[in-house]
Amino acid sequence: MTGLTIGIMGLALCALICGVGSGLGLRATGNASAGVMAEDPNKFSKIIVLALLPATQGIYGFVIAILGASYLPTVANLEAAGVTATAAQITSQGWNVFWACVPMMLGGGISAYLQGLTSASSIIAVGKKGEISSKTLIFPAMIEFYALLGLVVSIMMFNNVPVSAVGDIVIDAAQTVTAAVGF
Repeated sequence: MTGLTIGIMGLALCALICGVGSGLGLRATGNASAGVMAEDPNKFSKIIVLALLPATQGIYGFVIAILGASYLPTVANLEAAGVTATAAQITSQGWNVFWACVPMMLGGGISAYLQGLTSASSIIAVGKKGEISSKTLIFPAMIEFYALLGLVVSIMMFNNVPVSAVGDIVIDAAQTVTAAVGF
């Protein structure tokens, strides 16, 4: 498997897992919203934000997939950085891209699902007592914070592993292993 393939898998999984988590979260909020709307259609404006909150993680996963594409170890990216890389260096860069996706991949996918469940509970509460809609927003918003942390960490990881440093990363890793083993 090439470094490019590994990197693309990380980007694709990030978008996919965040999208699936958002879809599951939106299913929960959609079900709750439909029930509330059947009882009182005038509560639409009070529940719409709660109903849409789990969609943000799908957007974050997509952003990471697009942003991460510029860090893939492609010939064009390496030439633009002025790097002539070996196969080992290209594979290393592919793994760097993959692992940079993981915080958003897991944080976004899991938090979207959980945020959907929390938002659904908030929607049901608003259905029973409409005047608490602004207060119930805090519960799913707290879960959003963790999705944002995943987004920020993934972006920071991309920014700390530039394509131009592919050679240095592999050389540093080899020197560290050599020193640890005692060669």
